[in-house]
Amino acid sequence: MIRDFPPQTRERTLAKARTLLEALPFMREHQGKVVALKYGGAAMERSGLASSFAQDVALLQSAGIRPVVVHGGGPAVSHLSARLGIETTFVDGLRVTDAETLDVATMVLAGKLNTEVVGALVAGGVNAVGLSGVDGRLLLARKQEAPDLGFVGEVVHVEPHVLDALLEERFVPVVASIAIDEHGQAYNVNADVVASELAVALSAEKLLYLNDVPGLIGRGGALMSEVSATQCLDLLSEGGVVEGGMIPKLESAVRALHAGVSRVHLVDGRVEHAVVLELFTPEGVGTMIAPDAAGASEEVAIP
Repeated sequence: MIRDFPPQTRERTLAKARTLLEALPFMREHQGKVVALKYGGAAMERSGLASSFAQDVALLQSAGIRPVVVHGGGPAVSHLSARLGIETTFVDGLRVTDAETLDVATMVLAGKLNTEVVGALVAGGVNAVGLSGVDGRLLLARKQEAPDLGFVGEVVHVEPHVLDALLEERFVPVVASIAIDEHGQAYNVNADVVASELAVALSAEKLLYLNDVPGLIGRGGALMSEVSATQCLDLLSEGGVVEGGMIPKLESAVRALHAGVSRVHLVDGRVEHAVVLELFTPEGVGTMIAPDAAGASEEVAIP
């Protein structure tokens, strides 16, 4: 017997089927590939958005994609520092980290927040495992010299075998951005930088940054839907266009592209299911940064 659906029900059902079929080529494109996700800001702090992110990661895994999550947590570090009477200072979007601030960053990032992110992913059906750059000597760092920001490190080597082993067993690594040097000294490393370095070390196909802005905003308040690596460097050199936390994002994006990552995406983490929308739809929801050969600039006015 053939079921006779009302026209409205039939059209809604067909629309769902079209959506799935539209996503299929993108799923095939990313199948078996590593996708690095830098997770932070509102996406991590709001419970509803955290659940949305967990569902996105679960869908990526179901589509045969191998996600790796690097989380930030700057606002939480600043909040606890303020409660403890520790002054917070930033230089070009990077936190000045004295010994007390390093203790706070380690407790918050590698402790409380890492556990919360893993918990949210597990609740969403993802087999997630939390670790920091200290575990298995994942991130070897040295003190950043210029500018001198205290115990702020720059990554000099990534040991990806720990992550490879987790990915092989279908676990999702969740990495806090604390690293150590060869003497065991811990360093606070910018999470955007860590995400880029892990993407390079794992030969990731894509690197996504979840932001609290729609993407890269150009002159006149226009969203730049697609730019090249060279155009990013031009924006960084102009001054006044790119500021604060966007500076290390763009620098890390260019580094990843030059090292072989095919695309970097700046995604609005305040939008539900932003990861799925960016990866599995032709329109996307942010800015795509491409290698120079494929990059083109297109500005879209923000309503």
